[in-house]
Amino acid sequence: MTTAQLDARAGEPLLEVDDLRTFFDTPRGVVKAVDGVSLRVDRGRTLGIVGESGSGKTVLSRSIMNLLPKNNTIREGSVRFEGRELTTMKNKEMRRIWGAEMAMVLQDPMTSLNPVTRIGDQITESLGIHLDEKGKVAKAHAVELLRSVGIPAAERRLGEYPHQLSGGMRQRVTIAIALACGPKLLVADEPTTALDVTVQRQILDLLAQQQAERNMGMIIITHDLGVVAGRADEIAVMYAGRIVERAPTRELFARYRMPYTEGLLRSIPRLHQPSHTRLAAIPGRPPDLVDPPAGCAFAPRCNYAQERCLTETPPLAPHAPGHEAACHFPVGTAAGKEALERNLAAGRTAAGTPLDAAAIAAAGAA
Repeated sequence: MTTAQLDARAGEPLLEVDDLRTFFDTPRGVVKAVDGVSLRVDRGRTLGIVGESGSGKTVLSRSIMNLLPKNNTIREGSVRFEGRELTTMKNKEMRRIWGAEMAMVLQDPMTSLNPVTRIGDQITESLGIHLDEKGKVAKAHAVELLRSVGIPAAERRLGEYPHQLSGGMRQRVTIAIALACGPKLLVADEPTTALDVTVQRQILDLLAQQQAERNMGMIIITHDLGVVAGRADEIAVMYAGRIVERAPTRELFARYRMPYTEGLLRSIPRLHQPSHTRLAAIPGRPPDLVDPPAGCAFAPRCNYAQERCLTETPPLAPHAPGHEAACHFPVGTAAGKEALERNLAAGRTAAGTPLDAAAIAAAGAA
């Protein structure tokens, strides 16, 4: 590749997703798991994708990676990786990209690792396929990888099986496998699920360190906004298969506009709260994506919802540079404050209990 081509590539997004839709044809009907998602990830930057279970996060990541089954799957839109269109690639072409250029850390290392294959063999397999490393060279590289992700006695661990390692160690092994061939993009799908808080921080620190050393683009998928606070450059909040708010991380936490984002933030435990304080849960359940409601999908669970929300789907509209939200009555605006006060006065809050005065005041603060 010429210097001019390298300079041109440096200026383009590493990953660009445009109006991606992923539907599943099931006996119950068509499930609209991802419904018109657009996003981009630049080299060395981190995008956090946040939402409840069933919001479409994992399907989105697998659709980006082209890892979904072909049968009964309908996929439309565009996924461009370094300018190459992935949606039209065959599996033979994708195998050259999986592991070598794009890699994924799955949320459950006990099921993503082969339980009857030694750790060393699982790491060296990809080294042999993509880097043509064999024997002692591959083994030495595998030891180096395990050390880089903080696993002690790395050489001995090569001969062990997944069940002989702790949950945190298994997650480190999956990260080592994902990083083995030096990918340009790493997708981490709930990388800290089922790990205790101390190990969670170690894993997130490890991902940040490896990203900085390799200048990787990274997508962190999680249900917990606390996980991506301070870890992501930008956050996209997903609900019912769509992005409902997107902003730089500091902007999102300081001036969130979507009531769903507010609900996610309020459900995070606070250090200043007394022990055993009940968390503020979002009332209701996510919609059935076979038969989603008309209008805003979050309206049945929203304290701000008005009649308009039940019939008109709000577009993803700009609120500040780089900040978009899909809401007719955004939090922190005069329209949002009036809608909330109207519902409180009529006893129409989705939670069934009034919010406190401080919450109302916060909703009215620009």
